[in-house]
Amino acid sequence: MMMSLMSKLLSTTLLATLSISAASTEADVKDYIKNHLIKNNSVKVKDVDILEKKSIKELKGWDIYFVNIHAEVKKTPTITDVVTVPETIFVKDGIAANSLIDMKTGRDYHMTLKPKLKDNVYDEKHLIVGNKDAKHKIVIFSDPQCPFCQKKVPEIYKAVKENPETFALYYYHFPLLRIHPVSDIITRAMLVEQSKKNFDKVIEMYGFEIDPREVNLTKVLDKLNSKFDLKLTEKQIDSKEIEKELKYDQKIATEAMISGTPTVFLDSVWDKSRVEYKKLIPDDKKK
Repeated sequence: MMMSLMSKLLSTTLLATLSISAASTEADVKDYIKNHLIKNNSVKVKDVDILEKKSIKELKGWDIYFVNIHAEVKKTPTITDVVTVPETIFVKDGIAANSLIDMKTGRDYHMTLKPKLKDNVYDEKHLIVGNKDAKHKIVIFSDPQCPFCQKKVPEIYKAVKENPETFALYYYHFPLLRIHPVSDIITRAMLVEQSKKNFDKVIEMYGFEIDPREVNLTKVLDKLNSKFDLKLTEKQIDSKEIEKELKYDQKIATEAMISGTPTVFLDSVWDKSRVEYKKLIPDDKKK
């Protein structure tokens, strides 16, 4: 389930295409974003992080910048939100654009490119199945109430569990709370079980059926405990440790420019199809 953070958080923002210096540097790109990209008086860009710069053969002459925009959004005269928004900027010969579309194929490069993952995503705390020294690494950013995630995540988990020398699976929580607020509670429950190494139980929670708008902690916990034979407490769910883990996963998701679920990376490269890993399953293990 994909959604644009830019459109959600900065819905009244206008994106401009503006001339910048012909020999554009990272400083030029940052200056362009800070001073010209966002035409909305309620939004103030405070800082810009350039995550990666790359070029691809299909877009000859264009440099692609993956960035995180740190901004203050004035919601009311007295309330200001601090947000971090991932964005992709295309630069060529002093011209910057936030989207490029192939007129023959209709491919929107803004929607089909992401930066490579950094090595820090491959930590033991997020390894839920497979051998850390496996030939290939899969990373998933997911929400337990996302309908497509409920099918795809258990499927990938099962494949990795059956091929631990071929794959290692790293899992990051990315609950889409605007769509299903109950995911906050479920995700916290999953984190408690992760801390106990109960990874099978974590994946079982993808089968949890409940109103996605439910936010009553006691009610949700009672159902989780009953269905999955758990003994979770409100104190565990609301602990500082769990809050810290959630914030860390959000930080990694922001750096990776994640905007929807399930987002899957194979060997640090975004796999839009979410099925590339199947090609790497040994022939004698394929069904």
